[in-house]
Amino acid sequence: MIVIGSTSEVAQAFVEEALREGEKFEKIYLITSSRDTSERFARHIDVKFLQQAEVIEIDLMKDIDYSQFENISSNVLFCAAGYLGDGTEDGLYDNKNTERIIDINYAKLVPVLNYFAQKFESRRSGTIIGLSSVAGDRGRQSNFIYGSAKAAFTAYLSGLRNYFSDKKVHVLTVKPGFMATKMTEGLPLNPKLTATPEQAARCIFKAFKKKRNVVYVLPIWGVIMFVIRNIPEFIFKKLKL
Repeated sequence: MIVIGSTSEVAQAFVEEALREGEKFEKIYLITSSRDTSERFARHIDVKFLQQAEVIEIDLMKDIDYSQFENISSNVLFCAAGYLGDGTEDGLYDNKNTERIIDINYAKLVPVLNYFAQKFESRRSGTIIGLSSVAGDRGRQSNFIYGSAKAAFTAYLSGLRNYFSDKKVHVLTVKPGFMATKMTEGLPLNPKLTATPEQAARCIFKAFKKKRNVVYVLPIWGVIMFVIRNIPEFIFKKLKL
């Protein structure tokens, strides 16, 4: 398995869920911007599951050395790389904040995914799982920079799924909604609309095994976003969301 963004609690929970459910991997490649955190997780799954893992450090804000990926081979890629950044009120006119949000969530991430997608295409097998966000379903005033990057990522995954439809490669788009993670720590989240990483991992693993195309971690988010997407624009633009 290849895990991009391996410090993510959701990514780590998915790895554990897959191993617990009996999935076999010759090696798990933990691609990360934080080597120390990922190395701790590598040691954890080695002790708990006797699973070998290799940590590869990259920084999406810098040039990527693709030669370090040449010998990586896997049938599952889990992409959880993401960056929330500052919301509109604090970060709209901060260009560094805007660039970092767009680069990490989309612009610098997609070329890395394309590199591995080409390997999947050549083998005509495998699954690519991408964590997007409900924020990409419709731009809202509170975080539309982040939402726009996730909308682009959702569209990328949709196009990739369409491209791979006759090439035996499965692409799964995951829209978690509110998540109780480090990225959202301190935010006033409604507990009834918030999933834990473990809940998300169970949902994603089931969707992976059933070869689903798009999944909302908590089904209520599918209903909420259906309503939000269908509010007429002349009303929506006046709402404080």
